[in-house]
Amino acid sequence: MHRHHDDEDHEHDRGLSYDLPVLARRRMIRLMAGASLVPLVGCGADEDTPASASSSSSAASSSGSSGGSSSSAECATIPNETAGPYPGDGSNGVNVLKESGVVRSDITKSFGDSAGGTAEGVPLTVTLTVVDAASGCGTPKKGAAVYLWHCDREGLYSLYSEGATDENYLRGVQETDDKGQVTFKSIFPACYTGRWPHIHFEVYGSLDDATAATSITNTSQLALPKDVCDTVYATDGYTQSVTNLAQLSLETDNIFSDSYDQQLATLEGSVEKGYTATLTVPV
Repeated sequence: MHRHHDDEDHEHDRGLSYDLPVLARRRMIRLMAGASLVPLVGCGADEDTPASASSSSSAASSSGSSGGSSSSAECATIPNETAGPYPGDGSNGVNVLKESGVVRSDITKSFGDSAGGTAEGVPLTVTLTVVDAASGCGTPKKGAAVYLWHCDREGLYSLYSEGATDENYLRGVQETDDKGQVTFKSIFPACYTGRWPHIHFEVYGSLDDATAATSITNTSQLALPKDVCDTVYATDGYTQSVTNLAQLSLETDNIFSDSYDQQLATLEGSVEKGYTATLTVPV
């Protein structure tokens, strides 16, 4: 039985105190530009500090498509967000990017000398299309690289969370193809206390940069749409996510509250067949 983060675990987590300067900078930029702001709420919970539980619930159901950002005549760079306290890129302790085997499309299993565990959950395929913002989002960024990571069905982050420190599942790197795309085979992440369901990613100029853990060009997060979350969280293993999601909204999340149009993924599929999440990432 997993024990989740408590006060003594927070000593090595940067959490919300680390995230606030990033949030403050973004809000100041928007304020100076005359944009309207939504007050930061939920400050009682650390950003990306998961609290979760595992049990079972019934009623697997299906869904068509959901989410997606609104179109715009202009192409804006994807908003920069904190990587949180569990990046695994060497900026907060462990560095999975320099390990042999991290370049992979299937991130459901641990690799190398880790415990060899597999993350269970509703299948989720994530496809990100990296494009050049300066050219109006019409030019794909071929040969860039994306490092993607997220929590498991219980809200645990591999390499950091107690019960998953020997694992490195749900982390991987891919090089963008001719269309600027990368695709990861994963599972639907949990909703843990204080954060809207999300997926982290970093964009690098090249695969060499990514595996050397250097020269990050963009750090952001992908948001998952509520209707699909509701459907997935009604299945076995996601019971605590139902309770956690009921206490949150995209408008009050401490990362997405100021704007999430560019970060809300489009999802298609079903619980039975799995889901596909797609997002365009201008850099």
